[in-house]
This record gives sequence, C-alpha cells and structure tokens, in this order.
Amino acid sequence: MPAFVRRVLSLMVLLLLPAAAAAAPVGVMVRNESTSATCAETDNVSLKLVAEQIEKFTIIARHPAYVGMLRVDNTEPDFETCDMSRDPVVPAPAPPPAAAGAPPAAPATGVPRRVTIFETPDLWITGFTFPSFWRAASVPVRIGGEVTQGLHMLQLWVRQNDKAEEVLVVYPPDGYWRARPLSPTHLRSTAYGSSFLVGPVEQAERPLVRLKELDFAPQTRTFTLHFADGGKARLQLAKVDGDQIRLEVQFDGIAPRTFAALRSMYVTEGNADVARVAWRTLASPGTPAAMGEAPVMSFTDAQNVSMLWAGRLVPSRHNTSAPDFTFEGFAGR
Repeated sequence: MPAFVRRVLSLMVLLLLPAAAAAAPVGVMVRNESTSATCAETDNVSLKLVAEQIEKFTIIARHPAYVGMLRVDNTEPDFETCDMSRDPVVPAPAPPPAAAGAPPAAPATGVPRRVTIFETPDLWITGFTFPSFWRAASVPVRIGGEVTQGLHMLQLWVRQNDKAEEVLVVYPPDGYWRARPLSPTHLRSTAYGSSFLVGPVEQAERPLVRLKELDFAPQTRTFTLHFADGGKARLQLAKVDGDQIRLEVQFDGIAPRTFAALRSMYVTEGNADVARVAWRTLASPGTPAAMGEAPVMSFTDAQNVSMLWAGRLVPSRHNTSAPDFTFEGFAGR
C-alpha cells in the first residue's frame, strides 16, 4: 500500500474516533457555616464549596476596591476579646540530627526555626517550624529530590519589577492557604486576610484538609497536594501582578464532594476580613444566569453557583488591605 494512502487512512481513523470529552461548566453549592464571634482572630466565617464531580476551578485574590484610597494600613493582630486557652497545642518536632562531623543542632529556643528550601533569583520558598502548632508537623515537603520534614508553614516569594514579595503561604499540617497580589505602588506591602482550603474538607476542631505529602515543581510553579485518604490535586500559580494572584486548581481523579472552603473572620462590617458575598448562578435551559449578593452573616446557601466573591466594600480596621477572593471556572466532565 502506498505511503500516502496509509496516511489518508490513518487520518480518517483519527477523525472517526470520538473526541475526548472537554470539561464543561458546573454549578456548585455554596454552604454557609459561619457563626457569630467577638474575637477578631477567630475564623468564624466558613463558606464551603460542594459538588459531585469537579475537575478544575480557579481561585483569584484581588486587592479590595478601596485599596487606592488607603494611606494607613492596619495589619496588627487584635486579641482584645480573644481566649485561646483551649486551643490544641502540639510541640514542634525536635531538630533533625546533625550530619557526621557537623556541630550539634541548636536546642529549641521558643522562636520559629527558618530554612530556605528552594531558591532562584526570581522565586524561592522559605519554611518555618514554630515552637508549637495546633496539629503535628508530619507532612513531608518535596522539591525535586529533596524532602524537608517538620515544617509548619511555607512561604512562596517572587521577585518582579526589582522587588521581592511573599505572595502565597501554606500550612501543611492542616492544609490552609493564604494568597495576596503584589503590592500597589503606593503601599510598601499588603496584609493577608482570609484563608482557603483545597481538597477533602473535614471537621476536626475546625475545618481542615489532611495531607500526606506536599510537592512543588518550580519550573511550572505548581504544588501537588497528596491527600491522606487518597487522590491528589495540583495548584498552580498561574499569574501574579499588582492587581491579582490567580491560582488554577486541577484534581487528579474524582474530586471530594466538599472540595474547597473559604475561612475568614467577621465581627462587624468595620472589623472583618470578609463582610459581604456575591454570586452568579449558572444559566440553564429556560433560566438565565443571575446575580445575588448579601452580607456574609445573613447569606443562606446558594445552589448552581458559577462564581463566588467574598470580600469588603468599606475599609476595615482589621487587615485593611487584605484581598477579596473569587472562586470561579468550576468545570467537570
């Protein structure tokens, strides 16, 4: 058979094969499990995202609408009405043994231990071990062939426009993340505020995601979350600039039903990291897409949501510059 005939037949076979199913938009349920609080350091705002089959979605942290008006930024913690005495306390693991011939590791001093575990001129990751945390630091962190144990927190730093800034934080023991864009030109830095969870969200004193291992691929700026009960997800730093930080999440296999959550605080509208929510529903045959908005504490569960925004319209005296969050791009097969 002539070669050109074989090529034509091969092309015809490919054209007749069924096309791979593309990810289609999915509407999710937003469940509001927030409770009232008087402590500004309590994560009493809890918005959970629920769906049967999610393949991917996007998380965006963007400066609040009023950031251009800020001249004074309040980022100090406020423990005025807080009682943390009943919080779980797990001591930090002992420092790893020193290599042969090296001086012995320094004893615990009551201050965090800091280590740079990856570094290039434009991107680096710093790890911290605190004297104690509410969960054990038992999740290994892998970058290439190097594994680091006993970390409570990782910071991801980037250098852009001749300025280095920390833009993403993760706590491996409980799966909490924080994100923020690069600072606007009139502010030296901005605050973190709300946290988010990605993966099978469960309750153990507070919502958390149990991780078995956390990997990072510097070339693609992608974290791989290996969940304790199986499955994994990839979280990629897709974009970061002076307006927003965009994180693309892709599940490997079947995603958990409660696949993500936003955790934040609200005491009053002027003392909150999240004060309001807005959402858009997914259009369906005979029903157009619609928008809704509400104060976060009176918001009731929403169905068939294609976009959720959680943030502030007026400045707060707590973490004044902290970003708003948007969850969107929900897709599945």
